[in-house]
Amino acid sequence: MLVPSSQQPQPELPGMIESADDGDRPSVTDVNGTVARFEMAYNPNPGDRFVFGPPVWQRLPSLLFLGFAAVIGAATVLAHNGSSNTALYRFIVTENRTPLVFVIVLAAIATFIRSGLRGVIVTRDGVETRSLSMGVPRVKKYGWAQIDRVVLDKEDVLFELWNGTYERLPKVREAAKLVDLLERVALGRGRQVTRLDNR
Repeated sequence: MLVPSSQQPQPELPGMIESADDGDRPSVTDVNGTVARFEMAYNPNPGDRFVFGPPVWQRLPSLLFLGFAAVIGAATVLAHNGSSNTALYRFIVTENRTPLVFVIVLAAIATFIRSGLRGVIVTRDGVETRSLSMGVPRVKKYGWAQIDRVVLDKEDVLFELWNGTYERLPKVREAAKLVDLLERVALGRGRQVTRLDNR
């Protein structure tokens, strides 16, 4: 005779949820020695671009060159508009050094602009670095999918990429702000973050 299933005795199931009396378990983050700061996670808007330019000491030579060019450029203007009896007029106009001054001024402006091309740009999609190699600008782009881990110091950033290689970001002005921003964005994009400084 068949017994309805509702009347059949139900087998006891093993306890799948352990009681709270087992004591506090060590968390995964405690075991690994790191604390996930999910409250710091930040996802920029699609159009947001955070630009960090080169530090002042990297631009100092180009600034000095630009200042020198400005001085000789002003001297050339004075020589052409001044008296023909002055030594400045004879040195620049009579000796026909105006084209040379023109070349120096253009070179100084180009050097100053080129020195400002260094830096780091952070967006929602990834990180772009700009550097100079033998005077030639180089641009590298890293999508967040390529970055496995972000290693941070107080002012330095190192990427561990998906292929096992490492890339150090160039020095920038306001380096501490870049480090904090990258930490927040990397957490928001689900990347592993390791801080080497004691905060």
